[in-house]
Amino acid sequence: MARILIGIGILLIILGLLWPWLQKVGLFRLPGDIVIERDNFHFYFPITSTIIISILLSLLIWLFKR
Repeated sequence: MARILIGIGILLIILGLLWPWLQKVGLFRLPGDIVIERDNFHFYFPITSTIIISILLSLLIWLFKR
């Protein structure tokens, strides 16, 4: 359990450091992501981005378990 928590912590640190670069790449503004903007309301739901991140994480976990 401790190894998993340490791994998640390291992953979050790496994502935090890469966050400005990820925003420039447009990872969270893909076609299929839901964005609703009104006068006093802003709603964003990254469906496509979440699916891509899930696939990448699943592949990484699969590779590490081999």
